[in-house]
Amino acid sequence: MRILMVSARCYPFMGGIETHIQEVGPRLVARGHAVDVLTTDPSGELPVEEEVRGMRVQRVPAWPRELDLYVAPGIFTAIRRGVWDLIHFQGYNTFVAPIGLLAAIRGDLPFVLTFHSGGHSSRLRNAVRRTQHALLRPLVARAARLIGVSEFEADFFSARMGVPRERFVVIPNGAAMPAASPGVKVDPRLIVTCGRLERYKGHHRAIAALPELIRRTPDARLHIVGTGPYEGELRRLVARLGLEQRVTIAGIPGSERQKLADLLASAALFVLFSEYEAHPVAVMEALSLRRPVLVSDTSGLRELAANGLCRAIARNAGPQELAAAMAEELEANRQIPDLALPDWDACAQALSDVYHDVLGRRSTVNSSPDAVMSWPPATEA
Repeated sequence: MRILMVSARCYPFMGGIETHIQEVGPRLVARGHAVDVLTTDPSGELPVEEEVRGMRVQRVPAWPRELDLYVAPGIFTAIRRGVWDLIHFQGYNTFVAPIGLLAAIRGDLPFVLTFHSGGHSSRLRNAVRRTQHALLRPLVARAARLIGVSEFEADFFSARMGVPRERFVVIPNGAAMPAASPGVKVDPRLIVTCGRLERYKGHHRAIAALPELIRRTPDARLHIVGTGPYEGELRRLVARLGLEQRVTIAGIPGSERQKLADLLASAALFVLFSEYEAHPVAVMEALSLRRPVLVSDTSGLRELAANGLCRAIARNAGPQELAAAMAEELEANRQIPDLALPDWDACAQALSDVYHDVLGRRSTVNSSPDAVMSWPPATEA
């Protein structure tokens, strides 16, 4: 099967969608599929085309360079010129999605869409989300299948876009990480958080809680893994609180998975105080290394806590509450069992099953001149 994955960003960038593509794409190739990735490069500095782990990656220009809007007319042209059996849109919240969806519909190409929804630091972007969803609905409704990475996400977009829940399938992100290197030990006072440096990710909340945490746990330290536009503000907060010796802010390239695994494995506690997450890859990676996790009680994070995978604290918790919760987790020295977590092999297989199902139904419909496509399919008596 010839599959095109369309995403605003992919490797070498780091993030949830980027990790998803980097993990499932090669696994789909190993299952006999041909996988192409169509993405953007606002910088103009990356190769226009290259092979990455068996996938052919094509990049087109996008504007503006400084904002995450990704206006990329080349997406439309590339889709219309290519030949694929199915298109998988990875993510919905940039201009790449509507441009690509229009091209797929114009070309009568079957497509599926995984939302991979996340929060945003811009008040304006958050304010227009409902309008954005309404405008996207006619395009999204044409998908052969819609994919949520969590039950929360599937329920949310079914209600928000008025698309029947039966049109959705839930395929969680995987949780695989390399095993920690020999000799890596847990630092009983190290707290780690990962994610793009955006305000909505809540890294500033962990920093603000650190002075109170230090009063309770004198040797506590915080390591923030990520890059992004909020880095300057985070560093100013660190300086204002006099925490330069207690807080590390540094990105780890997506290609250095072992380095990230070793850091996560050494953490006594992983935290993510984000305002919104559908099914955060970073949390799943920490859980795969059997690290205790503390999150905000919101969105898909609440679902993970309800399933007993982590502890949640109120989304609006202040610095003292956060510090108290982190101190309790550090003092508890929890031994996390070997959890039954979703993995990338299962994720790739579930996607492959969806692709085959979509094309099988399309073939059946197209072979019958009197058939009418509908969803869900009628069940046999």
